[in-house]
Order: sequence, then C-alpha cells, then structure tokens
Amino acid sequence: MLKLILAIITGLVGAALLHLVIILALPYFSDRDAYTKVVAQGEAYRFHVIGNRPDNKGLVKDDPFLDVAVCSFDLTERPVRLTTHNGVPFWSLATFDAASNETFSINDRTAAASGLDVIIANPIQATALRKTMPASLMQSILVETRQMQGYAVLRVMAPQASYKPAAAAFLKDATCTPVAWK
Repeated sequence: MLKLILAIITGLVGAALLHLVIILALPYFSDRDAYTKVVAQGEAYRFHVIGNRPDNKGLVKDDPFLDVAVCSFDLTERPVRLTTHNGVPFWSLATFDAASNETFSINDRTAAASGLDVIIANPIQATALRKTMPASLMQSILVETRQMQGYAVLRVMAPQASYKPAAAAFLKDATCTPVAWK
C-alpha cells in the first residue's frame, strides 16, 4: 500500500513539474511561428525579400532556384492588392492566415494574363467590391477570406545566374497595398 501511495505522489509531482516546464517554455516557442516572423520583417503592406542566410527573425529561403519575398497585411480596415509585372520563367503566390493556414495560391500558369493582380478581402469588403468594382480593378482576381490578418509569400524562379536580375526586379516591383473599397 505504501508503494502505491509513493508511486501516486511521484506521478503527481512529475506531472506538476512537466506542466510547469511547458508553461515556462511557451514564451520561447510562441514567437517562432511563421506569421510572427513575417510581421517582424518590417512594415506591413510591403514585400520584404528573404535572403539565403537566416535573418535575425529566423526566415531564410531554402531553395537556391527560388527568390522569395513576404508581405504581412491586415484586412480590418481595407482589402489588400498584390501586383507585379511578369517577365520571369515562373512565379507563384500563396496567402496564409495568421495561423499559417493557406488561404489562396496562384502561379503564372493559372493567372489570366500571366501577371499577378490579386485582391484579398474579407466578406464585407468583397461584397462591396463586387457591387461597385472600379474599372481599374476589373482584371483583378478577388479572393475572399474570413481571417483579418495574414501574409503573402511571393516566389520567383531563377534557375541560372542570368535570371537573377529579372527575378530581383520582379520582387522589387511587387506591391502589397491597401485598396479603397467604399
């Protein structure tokens, strides 16, 4: 009977210590998610190019043939428009919510004119845009999401050194800007 009581007490103390360690470790792990790292890159509504080496926020591009840029956005006030010119062999865009769930993706093969022109909006904004879409936005792809915060990852292929200038120009010209919707 004494051994059973000792085993129960040991189990309870061990469980308490384990829970304490987990609670104390949460702050260390809570800022290591992708959304937090993207937001830490700099100002929102602007594409930030990711380098070959981990930056002080922990982001790194791990494919030598793809150049990558990220942009964080918040749809609380206004939708966001993602655009850039074409002229590269391959590009892709993926948008994610704050929990890093993919909400939309497109590439140059599936885009209408091979150019990037996407508007990300919450349901209210999307409905308003559909009713009174300005002529300047008629060619844009309208994507509706219920999540207010998110980020976009823009990738461009540069399979050889000669493609690097075009890829750099592609990412430099990329815009991630709020859109007037009322």
